[in-house]
Amino acid sequence: MTTVAVIFGASGGIGSAVRSHLESAGGYDAVIGLHRKSSPPLDLIEDHKIQACAEEVRQAGDEVRLLFDATGALTLGSARPEKSLGELDPEVLARSFAINAIGPALLMKHFLPLFPREGRSVFATLSARVGSIGDNGLGGWYSYRASKAALNQLVRTASIELARKNPEAICVALHPGTVRTSLTENFAKTGLDVQEPAVAAERLVDLMTSLTPAQSGGFFDQFGRPIAW
Repeated sequence: MTTVAVIFGASGGIGSAVRSHLESAGGYDAVIGLHRKSSPPLDLIEDHKIQACAEEVRQAGDEVRLLFDATGALTLGSARPEKSLGELDPEVLARSFAINAIGPALLMKHFLPLFPREGRSVFATLSARVGSIGDNGLGGWYSYRASKAALNQLVRTASIELARKNPEAICVALHPGTVRTSLTENFAKTGLDVQEPAVAAERLVDLMTSLTPAQSGGFFDQFGRPIAW
């Protein structure tokens, strides 16, 4: 049986780097990259398009062992991360939840059932440390923080259901650190360890390879250290 890894958001900085790393490492027989211009196209706010992507993978009859979600958005059009409650815009808030929480939830809805009933499989989605409620000491960034916190809860809940069907499967949220991509442009503060995408990809793949079922439902940084909810 051919083993497959599927990368969501494979055209972005981290997604494309993880895809390249997996292809060069050779741990999977095939690496499938899905994004807005792939065939079929992936659109996080269109449930039927996500379903169509999952059906395409299912019909291939391959054994899906890795699902890596590199989708997400910090800025939406001209809207910048909020500094105060007075800057909240309901449309921006809703859009942030649609992309950062609802979209990944729909990926889990349609793709987690593709995992085999036995053996190790991994679903990992990119969250963010600023989505941690316990680690929030600065405030601001309401939409992004709240949507990533929601994503963390969705991952935790999905991991419980997944474990009932396959106790060896793993479902986690990962914080990649600060990576030099279009998402972090203009937001990387002086003194931060800003990684190149290839470095981040290697760290993330190493982490996903080392995770155990006992860690399913967790929230970890790129070095495997737990992050507070």
